[in-house]
Amino acid sequence: MEKIKRAYYYLFYKLYKWYEKAPVVWWSDWKAVVSIVALEVWVITSGFIYYKILFNRHIHLSDSQWDLIICALLIIIPNYLIFIHTDKWRDYIREFDQLPKRTNKIGGWIVFGVILLIIANLIFAFYQMSLIDWSQYR
Repeated sequence: MEKIKRAYYYLFYKLYKWYEKAPVVWWSDWKAVVSIVALEVWVITSGFIYYKILFNRHIHLSDSQWDLIICALLIIIPNYLIFIHTDKWRDYIREFDQLPKRTNKIGGWIVFGVILLIIANLIFAFYQMSLIDWSQYR
């Protein structure tokens, strides 16, 4: 569990550093958290799509959208509390800045690969969903 937690912090670190290199440097911590939230939403969305395709094609989100709001809060609030609320993210930045340059470079490529896999997975999930003839399920 500790390794997963550390990988999560490292993802934040790499996104933060990437936003710090942008032409406009402001709120890099917030942008990193929003990016992590987006990645989490994409993973959950693709999981929901795969579940719908493989197990239950009749399942759908409710019309009230409270389930979406609750899901969003369950993703946003922990990320806010972990990174922004306590300014603990500064400790992570200092800690990971002390890693050897080669380790940081390899870690950056791994983070980039994971982000690409998440995006490709979401695209593939939507593609798989588009192949189904939904007229028989209405």
